[in-house]
Amino acid sequence: MAIYSVVMLNISLELALNDAAYEDIAVKFLEHFTRIADAINQMSDGFGLWDPEDGFYYDHFHRGEEFFPLRVRSLVGLVPLLACWVLDGKYLGKLPGFRSRLNWFMENRKDLASQIASLNPNDDSYLLAIPSREQLRSLLSYMLDEDEFLSPYGIRSMSRYHEKHPYELDIDGIKYKVDYVPGESNTHMFGGNSNWRGPIWYCVNYLIVEALKRYDYFYGTSFMVECPTGSGNLMRLRDVSMELSRRLVSVFLPDELGHRPCHGVEERYATDEDWNQLVLFYEYFEAETGRGCGASHQTGWTALVSSLFDKIAVDRNRSTVIENLTKH
Repeated sequence: MAIYSVVMLNISLELALNDAAYEDIAVKFLEHFTRIADAINQMSDGFGLWDPEDGFYYDHFHRGEEFFPLRVRSLVGLVPLLACWVLDGKYLGKLPGFRSRLNWFMENRKDLASQIASLNPNDDSYLLAIPSREQLRSLLSYMLDEDEFLSPYGIRSMSRYHEKHPYELDIDGIKYKVDYVPGESNTHMFGGNSNWRGPIWYCVNYLIVEALKRYDYFYGTSFMVECPTGSGNLMRLRDVSMELSRRLVSVFLPDELGHRPCHGVEERYATDEDWNQLVLFYEYFEAETGRGCGASHQTGWTALVSSLFDKIAVDRNRSTVIENLTKH
């Protein structure tokens, strides 16, 4: 719902550029978003999803008076970082009605306005995001850790931490266990689909790449993180998004012998001239090898790789131009 509110807020603001009536609708979605973000983050009432001890968002088990976090580090805990949008000051200048209401909201609803970030009092831009700056840093420390979420081929849907430390829960004498499964599922749950148990899932990875660019647009060089975590290699978030893009597209790139990770050990896709130019868009990918799993024709979301290739090419050309300019 938070992502929906952000999307509808943006649509309303676009429409408001031509019809001021939509500014009231935009304010309503702004309030919806801040209420959702507040509910997710607040632990004072015991019902928030943010765990200050681990610095991660967790699902919670709730039955009667029982309420406790299910400490499973999965994509579920990273999804809150996707709900973000920058209200640019230059953009707001064209929407005086919304800007006036926003100013009132920031001044009179401080309980909810705390969910809206501003770099400094004189800045006209605001960031709508569920995680605060400190929470975002904590989430990224997990996401960019190669022993947790960061795979050679993108972001795993389950932390590799659970490979050696499966999460176990006993409810009324019945034991449940969640562990890390990098490829095909090892259970019949959800029809044997393991998307959320470990593999690389292209659609969510793409959303993460796009969200990181929005955070970077707001924070710029004031926000740097280690990528990978523990490497000492500091990056701004736009460069992190590009690094994730490179890892994602590497699933489809052939090595010197023509083998593409997405095709696993199938030799014909590398050596047979009738097959070596065929690239299959699988539903998801084995997190440790890049081998394709599930439907081999998932063009609905895996085709997003074409956009990532384009972005990498643009970045490469820009870097080449800058390099040539510095030489002269």
